[in-house]
Amino acid sequence: MADNKKSLHVKTGDRVIVTAGKDKGKTGNIKKSIPSESKVVVEGVNMITKATKANPAYGIQGGLIKKEAPIDSSNVMIVCPSCEKPTRIKHAVVDGKKVRVCKKCGEQLDV
Repeated sequence: MADNKKSLHVKTGDRVIVTAGKDKGKTGNIKKSIPSESKVVVEGVNMITKATKANPAYGIQGGLIKKEAPIDSSNVMIVCPSCEKPTRIKHAVVDGKKVRVCKKCGEQLDV
């Protein structure tokens, strides 16, 4: 228990496809990653309806709001920008830096 730091295979801004759950097959960009919980928030995926109470002091209008909920990072797969296919990633060292590489076409994902 010396190191509690977790890492994800995807980063904020990556284009991903959902591989499991009710939104299987949908694609979107990652808006937020939560490494401590191994979860990500993907644009337009896993939409929930949240009821909010009006608060006139802050100008907040009440009603139903649709927003994205986090999904587990194991349920998304990165889409390679060059070959446009869902792929796993491998790590390689280029110029002394660790970078993510597409398993299918070998292109570098970190630019």
